[in-house]
Amino acid sequence: MPQRLLESYPVSSDRYDEMLQADGRLRPHWRTLIDQLENLSPEMLRRRANEVRDAIASDGVTYNVYADPKGANRPWELDLLPHIVAADEWRSLERAVAQRARLMNAMLADIYGEQRLLREGLLPPALVFGQHGYLLPCHGFTPPGGVHLHAYAIDLARSADGTWWVVSDRTQGPSGTGYALQNRQIMARAMPEALRDMQVESPHAYFHALRSTLMRLAPANGEQPLVVLLTPGPYNETYSEHAFLAHTLGFPLVEGVDLTVRGDQVFLKTLNGLRRVHAILRRMDDDFCDPLELRADSALGVPGLTQAARLGNVLVANSLGSGMLESTALHGFLPAISERLLGEPLALPTVASWWCGEKPALDYTLAHFDDLVIVPAFSSMRMQPVFGHSITGSARRRLIESLQLQPHAYAAQEWVRLSQAPVMSRSGDYRLMNRTISLRVFAVADGAGGYKVMPGGLTRVASRQKRDVVSMQQGGTTKDVWVLHDNDTGREIPEEENVVAPGGLVIRNTVDVSSHAGENLFWMGRYSERVKNLARLLRTTLQYTTDGQSESRGMLGSVSWICGQLGVLMPKADPRPTITGLQQSLQAAVIDPSAAVTVATQLRQLAQAAYQVREHLSLDNWHALTKMPAMVNDRINSPASAQQVLGNVIDACSGLAGHALDDMTRDAGWQFLMVGRHIERMVNMATLFDNFLRLPPARQTAALSWLLESASSIVTYRVRYRRTPEWLPVLHLLVFDVSNPHGMAYQFRMLQQYLADIGQQLGLLSMTIPTHLSTQLEAMNLADFAHGTPTMEQANARLTQLMRDAVSGGYMLSDDLSRHYFTPLTAPVSQGV
Repeated sequence: MPQRLLESYPVSSDRYDEMLQADGRLRPHWRTLIDQLENLSPEMLRRRANEVRDAIASDGVTYNVYADPKGANRPWELDLLPHIVAADEWRSLERAVAQRARLMNAMLADIYGEQRLLREGLLPPALVFGQHGYLLPCHGFTPPGGVHLHAYAIDLARSADGTWWVVSDRTQGPSGTGYALQNRQIMARAMPEALRDMQVESPHAYFHALRSTLMRLAPANGEQPLVVLLTPGPYNETYSEHAFLAHTLGFPLVEGVDLTVRGDQVFLKTLNGLRRVHAILRRMDDDFCDPLELRADSALGVPGLTQAARLGNVLVANSLGSGMLESTALHGFLPAISERLLGEPLALPTVASWWCGEKPALDYTLAHFDDLVIVPAFSSMRMQPVFGHSITGSARRRLIESLQLQPHAYAAQEWVRLSQAPVMSRSGDYRLMNRTISLRVFAVADGAGGYKVMPGGLTRVASRQKRDVVSMQQGGTTKDVWVLHDNDTGREIPEEENVVAPGGLVIRNTVDVSSHAGENLFWMGRYSERVKNLARLLRTTLQYTTDGQSESRGMLGSVSWICGQLGVLMPKADPRPTITGLQQSLQAAVIDPSAAVTVATQLRQLAQAAYQVREHLSLDNWHALTKMPAMVNDRINSPASAQQVLGNVIDACSGLAGHALDDMTRDAGWQFLMVGRHIERMVNMATLFDNFLRLPPARQTAALSWLLESASSIVTYRVRYRRTPEWLPVLHLLVFDVSNPHGMAYQFRMLQQYLADIGQQLGLLSMTIPTHLSTQLEAMNLADFAHGTPTMEQANARLTQLMRDAVSGGYMLSDDLSRHYFTPLTAPVSQGV
């Protein structure tokens, strides 16, 4: 037996150990992995563990925990060691999970249909009609294909004798499949040799099956089906998974505000207008889905969705009302129901359960209180499991009184001591410790009455040793689940089925970009430019405070005044600030929350906009974005450190611009991203130049180099002119030159081009503001701006007015885009391609 890793591994005799047999020997299916780990030095183990953490950070995998000290977007946690399941054990488990999924689907069909279970006494009416999960508006209609349960998840626990027991069923919007796939992708980077040598089965077939089932069952009536993934939004704890799933499945990620019901059909508000939705994969609780017929105070749902589903005009997966089967009080009735509906004994046993709404069950619960776990009977109740042996005093008395007063609201379960599995210590020595675990397994309807089970799943790990409540909200971590390949089965991952419209293969060259996504891409473009412009302004000004040149010191009053007008610094009464005071103000504008405008604030706004359009971004693009907020986390205590941070931010923003040009498809969303960038660049340059023109001519001349560097044009000027900056060449480069990507004329031209493309592609209003601005600029004569000429004052006045028109025009253009494209009220668009 390997000694180095296992010599300090604790073994508990009262729990099943996933890695070790009762006699302390390794289980055969673990030996290959442990042998490989034994050959790794502590430094190599540390490197592998760091690869896992770095991959999670760069991929932006999060699990949001409200009021968590780690922040709203808490990083997902994945242990380096997988949970390994032997092939023969998995085959038995797989069959049992598929059977249970069929049973759940049959129960939903009966409860919302003929209700034989109620008539025959196999289900107490109070367990159906007495819970919020039962939705009366959903009674009496059959979903497309007769499938109520398209995706199913089950939480399993293993008792001390090695038997798997069902702890809970997840039937309304099962979470975890996306996390399971991300875990596998990360482990494939950290442990590629072990995955290959142990012949671990791939989970990808599950996602092919899910996509195929939704596309096949969608009531498209000959149209190319449009399937969307409905999320409660970025503040949901698993939003990161929603975005990843949408990207993986190729479905638009939408919120309730992105959908509307017209004529009992569901439509997606796209940049092109309204496009019919044929199927909705929802990650939203039942009662929040429709404020019209379900929960009236829901601001997340789609009014009229229930009626559209009831008429068969849209497939909702899982069907509305399916959450009622998550009630733990149902568990004790399932064996008889399985015999009735399936004609089969229940293959996978449920943890012994008693619904306290029945007097014998209540009496048993009170008599065996210390040996049981008290759980809420209905999923709508906000209550954590209570272990009877752990509660004493007044809390115990209150719970018993509540059981006696409202017995129907509670169920009792046998206390199953969860199995334990090895986890890698992070203390530096990277030894093995044990933690209790639970396993979540996923199944998907195949559209033909059966279910396919994902080979693997999601193992959740308790935060402390021998803890029998495993919860991500309470600090739990996860493991990748490795199901070893059964060489006798000859399994292959099926080819993804192509779902085509009648007449053959459909090829599309357009993308359905929701109005909400288009708006966030637009603001992502604006914030990326805003961050870059601010960072460059601060870095340039800091450089002039530290170069020691007398000319620089002489112009600092002018520079400080301009920065104050831009809102970067609070305007000062003293026109000649001290260098130290100016440096401190500039440093504060990087991260200090008390400053009026900061780089850190702009980066957070950029991240928020990008987070909501994650499915539109390439992995490299997303990696660049996730690294940016950390750039301003370090304390800035000197001009040099501030300049270093600002330089990193500028480089990162340039990288984003490169990703936008190289990685993104030129669809409508990309065009709005580019329009946002050019509007922001135009407004920034116009504001900067407007304030610069208000300086006296002598002070303008002294600050020309600062102006060029702030506008990222100093290198171009030096290459062209090879001399000290002069007014007319600088003016031409920054305002009149259509080839300078940071100049005003260039912004006018690019905005005209992108807006014309948008108008042609989307067929809505043409925006003429850039054309008017360009016409005004072309009417000006550069020679009129020469210092000392009679025309200079009038020319400057016209230029100042142009700059102000550009600023107001940028804001008007932004408002017009929002009004016409981001909140569409137009008629449905053609379903053709």
